[in-house]
Amino acid sequence: MLKIGLGLDSHRLISKTKSPSSKNLVLGGFTVSQDFYFDSDSDGDVILHSLCNAFSSALGGASLNTWAGPMCKEGITDSRLYLVKILSILKDQNFSISNVSIALEGSQPKLENFRENIQNTLSSILEIPTNNIGITFTSGQDLTSFGLGQGIQATSVVLISQNDL
Repeated sequence: MLKIGLGLDSHRLISKTKSPSSKNLVLGGFTVSQDFYFDSDSDGDVILHSLCNAFSSALGGASLNTWAGPMCKEGITDSRLYLVKILSILKDQNFSISNVSIALEGSQPKLENFRENIQNTLSSILEIPTNNIGITFTSGQDLTSFGLGQGIQATSVVLISQNDL
């Protein structure tokens, strides 16, 4: 059996020159900038959050906050652990990941140079080959708040398959 999931997440982007913080900008579990961070209770990793929502959606589950919210209140702010949680549910239901597709919209910082690093990090977390992880970027060309540099939005589509019992 094949199932498709769709997930979306976005967070406001904060420049450290305007509001200093010890946080860094993390995408796909990889630190891409020390000049920006997300306005979020967790690390705000919009890629991992959108993937969590996509996997949960494919399984007929609820939004990320239903399990990550309590984890965050316990002090767990690393989004990789949120993803590990939904992946364990995926495995418990005998599903494996076929591929993922991720699209990011945001005008700053420029992210294309980090694509391979993000793919490699995701490959390790998801335990799938990098060529099964597609990542595209768009600037938004000043048409949305993301295109104006106020945040970053991630949309993820996942294909999962149920393993033979």
